Amino acid sequence: MNLSLSSILRIVGITLIVIAMAMIPSLIVSFIYDDSAIYIPFLMTMLAACAAGFLLVKSCHRETLNLKIRDGFLIVSLCWFISAALGAVPFVVTDSIPHFADAFFESCSGFTTTGATVLAKPELLPKGILFWRSFTHWIGGMGILIFAIALMPSLGISGQNIAVSEAPGPSLDKITPKMSDTAKSLYTIYLLFTIAETIMLMAGGMSLYDSLITTFGSVGTGGLSNYSDSIGHFDSTYLRMVVTGFMFLCGVNFNLYYLSAKHGIKVLLKDSEFRVYFLIFAISSLFIFAMLMISGQYESSGSALSDSVFQVSSILTTTGFITADYETWPIVCQVVLLFLMFVGGCSSSTGGGLKVIRIMVLFKLIKRGISTRLHPNVVESVKLDGENITNDTASAIVSHAFLYVIMVFVGAFIISFENADLITCFSSVITCIGNVGPGLGAVGPVDNFGVLSDLSLYTLSVYMLAGRLELYTLFIVLTPRFWNPNR
Repeated sequence: MNLSLSSILRIVGITLIVIAMAMIPSLIVSFIYDDSAIYIPFLMTMLAACAAGFLLVKSCHRETLNLKIRDGFLIVSLCWFISAALGAVPFVVTDSIPHFADAFFESCSGFTTTGATVLAKPELLPKGILFWRSFTHWIGGMGILIFAIALMPSLGISGQNIAVSEAPGPSLDKITPKMSDTAKSLYTIYLLFTIAETIMLMAGGMSLYDSLITTFGSVGTGGLSNYSDSIGHFDSTYLRMVVTGFMFLCGVNFNLYYLSAKHGIKVLLKDSEFRVYFLIFAISSLFIFAMLMISGQYESSGSALSDSVFQVSSILTTTGFITADYETWPIVCQVVLLFLMFVGGCSSSTGGGLKVIRIMVLFKLIKRGISTRLHPNVVESVKLDGENITNDTASAIVSHAFLYVIMVFVGAFIISFENADLITCFSSVITCIGNVGPGLGAVGPVDNFGVLSDLSLYTLSVYMLAGRLELYTLFIVLTPRFWNPNR
């Protein structure tokens, strides 16, 4: 067998084993709540996935191989699709979500940390299934393969080019000499956030079960809740503020936390992307708060401020938790939230969207364009944190943004066959490609995606995966040139 193909299949096998092992906590939850109708199908799914993964790992060559960037794109695309398909199996075999299109959509939503759902009353599902549904957020938040990369040196595989294809942002910098050590460091930070939020939520009166599910949605910026009214189910300002804080923190570049721990908080405060991210959050929150007070919808300024800050944090970080039906808010507030769906979190965070750093570069390019027209002989470079942005980087960001917009229109065209209204068509696509969760119209915060056809659900599932893989990873694999060995 070709060594490159052998290594690709081995990594697919590793991924199958990782996903199967990730079902263990959900299996334990099913045992605790004595639900044999759930834990037996879970166990069968795990055993089948482990067996398939073990066979792939053992039957392929173990020679050390530095994978090419082409291999990285294929591995990432394959593993995300396989993970989403495998993740859907427990929903189907337990008859919790019997229709595969619905189950695949729900699984994609979990792993890509989107938070869109086809369920009207999730609280009616068995607790083990709900736990699995939310745990996929935690797995997908930092990245399925970023975790696997930590294991790859012992398996004779280099992870650098896989990480480049997997990273949820413009780039994944090596903050340690070895990529596997970088992966371990990022997951350590991720785990610490998970433990801290769980403890703080329990201190506020949440049960361990509810705390874990809420935490998975917060640190993974996913937003799937075990209640139909999401975080609004908990009538506690303290709990809302804890969730708000962790959503915001997990929308920040995780590399900055590692560097801040080593060199001090000044590293975080001096980062231009973080400063812009914070300004967008603060200005949007205050603006929506002011509009809510002017509209007279809230009698209490405290409630208005709490809901505005929470929803801005939720939408900006593409988490998707809700505490209020923002479709009843003034239109100007909804427009601001729609803009935030496009923006998303910071690079190398668990958030989706275009990313703040890309928005910054786009505005700097617009500013340069205006300047060069006023002063044609002046050469003006685009800088971030004092460093010049290369033409290749600027071109990549512009083309990414253009592809993003084109995909939104193409997706909206496909959804329009549902005879849905214009707001539903566009917001459903924007929220899925940006990995946000709830949209507007028929897929708003108090509605769900279960009203859509199989074609629309599969389309939006692909859009969620494409958004999580930064668009190009998926598109590259689909081009004929990718499969031409001579190019």
